[in-house]
Amino acid sequence: MSEVHAARRSRLRDRRTTAGGGAVLVSRPANVRYLTGCSLPGAVLLLGADGRDTLLRPPGPAAGDHAEPSGAADGLYRVTLPGDGVDAAVAAAGLAASRGAAALAVEEHDLSVARHRALASAAPGLRLADLGRAVEQQRLVKDEEELAALRTAAEITDHALGELLESILVGRTERHLALELERRLMDHGADGPAFPTSVATGRNSGLAGHRPTDRRVEEGDFLTVRMGARYHGYRCQIGRTFVIGPAPADWQVELYELVFAAQRAGREALAPGAEYRGVDRAARQPLEAAGYGELLEAATGHGVGLEIGEDPRLSPAAMGKLDACVPVTVGPGVHLPGRGGVRIDDTLVVRPQADGGPELLTITTKELLAL
Repeated sequence: MSEVHAARRSRLRDRRTTAGGGAVLVSRPANVRYLTGCSLPGAVLLLGADGRDTLLRPPGPAAGDHAEPSGAADGLYRVTLPGDGVDAAVAAAGLAASRGAAALAVEEHDLSVARHRALASAAPGLRLADLGRAVEQQRLVKDEEELAALRTAAEITDHALGELLESILVGRTERHLALELERRLMDHGADGPAFPTSVATGRNSGLAGHRPTDRRVEEGDFLTVRMGARYHGYRCQIGRTFVIGPAPADWQVELYELVFAAQRAGREALAPGAEYRGVDRAARQPLEAAGYGELLEAATGHGVGLEIGEDPRLSPAAMGKLDACVPVTVGPGVHLPGRGGVRIDDTLVVRPQADGGPELLTITTKELLAL
């Protein structure tokens, strides 16, 4: 992967050269990992105006999903800073100035005001500019290694969820089920959960971002699960809804079929060139037509990769169009206060129709199972 990371840094440098050059400081952890393979806490990457790339990290043992890469074949210099409490970003600014850089592009969206001031103080002769979301934009389209990691993450997630469905659920708490799901993810080879696992029952079901409680599963409940595995840093997401008991009630079947139709419409709208807000609109319209518009979330999907909720955002106001090989979630949901609700989320990769259309990564059944 060292050659892949070197190529990514080269593309970023080429873009910066076109935009006026200068040194570049990358501080956002996911962006540092994307460009170097490193997931060490506090590490930053300096792309020098002189062509030298340097990874600076605070002292301490290696941490993260992978140890610090070794060797110089990828053209990356590595510096471990002396002493505790050293901010690698501040040290990088000083290093850029010492190498003769006149300007330094930084990720302002990742820096606090205090940290930005510290950079300016460390190198007063250095003009600070905003790199913006250049690395995030470069991360949008995934290469085959990234997609392979996402497929594995999705496979692990499907296995863990499938095993839970074979166990007895009545009487167990939301919190216990969430912990068991995360343990099963690890058992199947995940580095960890992609995000905190959400298990919601009864009146809690269908709530976005619900934190599991000590409420116990009861007969007649809707049970919604939202979870995902992290594998080699890459994260997927799945959301499913089930009914506890011998058969669902009529209102549960009606609501489930409506959300399922909305989710299918969103999935079918995924294609290279499709507008972000167009995909959102496709998933949102059936639910709005049924009178549930005020109960919907701000977005019906988002990008996934080294982060959950990365670009693009599929929402009514989102600007931009999808490219091939961009993984996204499509996950509309409806929660009826006091009664519960339905969530159906999938992770998919945008593909042209000539290649079979969107590639579904999370394949756990979307049939309304009575457990």
